[in-house]
Amino acid sequence: MFRRQKKKPIEVLTVPRADRRTLWSVPDPEHLRQKVDRRGYAEGQSKDGRDDAAAMHKLRELSLRYEASFDVRLLRIGRRKKQAIKGKAVDISSTGILIELDASVIGDTFMEGAKYKLSFEIPPGTMPEGYESAVKIEAVIKRTFTRDSEEGAKQLIAFQFERPLSTYLQKKRWGYSVYAASTLLFVAVAIIMLMRVESIIYFKYNFILYLYSITAAAFLLTRYFFGALHRDVPVNPHYTPGVSIIIPCFNEEEWIHRTILSCMNQDYPIDKLEVIVVDDRSKDRSVEQIQKVIDLVHKEAQRYETKDRLKLHVLSENGGKRVALVKGVEMAKHRLVVFVDSDSFLEPTAIRNLVQPFQDPRMGGVAGRTDVENKYTNTVTKLQTVRYYIAFRIMKAAESWFDSVTCLSGPLSCYRKDLILKHKDAWLTQKFLGQPATFGDDRSMTNFILKTHRTGYQDTAICSTIVPSEMNVFLKQQMRWKRSWLRESLRAGGFIWRKEPFMALFFYIGLIVPIAAPVVVLYNLVYVPIMYRIFPSTFLMGLLLMALLMSFAHLLFRKSKLWVFGFVFCIFYEFVLLWQMPVAWVTFWKSTWGTRETPQDIEARNKKAARKNKNNKNMDMPL
Repeated sequence: MFRRQKKKPIEVLTVPRADRRTLWSVPDPEHLRQKVDRRGYAEGQSKDGRDDAAAMHKLRELSLRYEASFDVRLLRIGRRKKQAIKGKAVDISSTGILIELDASVIGDTFMEGAKYKLSFEIPPGTMPEGYESAVKIEAVIKRTFTRDSEEGAKQLIAFQFERPLSTYLQKKRWGYSVYAASTLLFVAVAIIMLMRVESIIYFKYNFILYLYSITAAAFLLTRYFFGALHRDVPVNPHYTPGVSIIIPCFNEEEWIHRTILSCMNQDYPIDKLEVIVVDDRSKDRSVEQIQKVIDLVHKEAQRYETKDRLKLHVLSENGGKRVALVKGVEMAKHRLVVFVDSDSFLEPTAIRNLVQPFQDPRMGGVAGRTDVENKYTNTVTKLQTVRYYIAFRIMKAAESWFDSVTCLSGPLSCYRKDLILKHKDAWLTQKFLGQPATFGDDRSMTNFILKTHRTGYQDTAICSTIVPSEMNVFLKQQMRWKRSWLRESLRAGGFIWRKEPFMALFFYIGLIVPIAAPVVVLYNLVYVPIMYRIFPSTFLMGLLLMALLMSFAHLLFRKSKLWVFGFVFCIFYEFVLLWQMPVAWVTFWKSTWGTRETPQDIEARNKKAARKNKNNKNMDMPL
């Protein structure tokens, strides 16, 4: 009997139009590049000529073009005969669009400066989150040209919008989203607080249960409150410490080239940034892909001193992610090291923003924000999109208010090099209940750092990552994360009380609430209805409000149509992910990843196969 192999989902990604320059964001050391974009603003200046990092970031955001393929309807303004023309978008930015015309209208005359009204709908995944919307906007022709293709000559027209799409959507949709989300958040919080006040009345019936209810609500609401108060450390243009980016790689041939280019393409002084890729004996074509992108960078960007700033090291044997990271740190020449996962992609200003908290000598590590890159692939990735954003923008931001972020996440985090070297031996040889700790490397190192130093979060240091798009892989990842969370939370519990008192209380409640949650849910949804014949309407209402809190917060900050998946994720968590916690209680000593071929995974698989063969032999023995 042959098992039919399930097809892997095709990842839906937002694809920026390739720039003619490989490292288009890197400061020009020879000052040969006089313009940063086609609008004519000099590099390092905003529209009014000031040296303004925020203005330049906004300018890059406006000029970034994305590959597109959707229908566009063109209507000439001022023409008596109103006849719409159909075309197809080739690429789009916030300020303009390139349209390919149908063969039937090739003969028409399109003059530069002519005004048209364009109607189109931006499909999800074409532009950044929040831009998926129907658009009707006036635009002017900036240039026309023809391009040869296999189907013959194609006429293309470049339009400039009368105003940026960000301004258009702010008035048409984003503004309403902010007002609606703010109002609904206020209503949800008010109802939650009223319900928890009501719980005090029922203390005499079940003190422990209603105390848990009040504590859990207070814990969640205070996280949202402190997350909303979070403010990043502003960029000091004169603070650019040396940074070494370490990329550990294992079987990542599909994404590693993009990761390396994003790390090299940073708006950061070239003499203060290096990238070290450490391959952990990949079994696919990762090393070949790494070498290919290194050769490309060296060939096309020699004047950026790339030969001294981009290196590859292949380990002599597979040692695991921690071994790869430590080897990279030992090779690093700068005093700050940044860990970047091999399937994560940095924004051009990520490093400049990430290092700013280190102006405080007590800061030991800083996490950046991680968004989901393949958010529009399917429902599984959409669920994770909302979860990731709230986990970083709210949860980590709340912890950062007390300088005590408990997990400097693997996709993008920065550390002081001397602290990594100080704890490397303990990190590499870490065991729990006699088993090697092979995953949860980010939480583990954070614990080492947090014990003696501060840890922070920078929301403007942004990267995006590829998340699991298959349910079975996602569930394995979540089980691994729960085990590492439980293991490292028990470690942190031994010293966190020495930190800021409110943060310590914050931490211990955050440890107790998830562990006790399965028991509480089981009691309310199963025991009470069966034993007392009472429908758990109050409990379900509380779950609904907590779910809406996540959704409305995402809508407020992201203005995205994906906000509804915050509600879906909370329901999915209560009925699926929550029940991984009891399994984690009794298996948190396990060291297998479940999603990659570590030595521990291979050993576990061989043991399982041996047990299966033994059972089959026993069944074949005659009675």
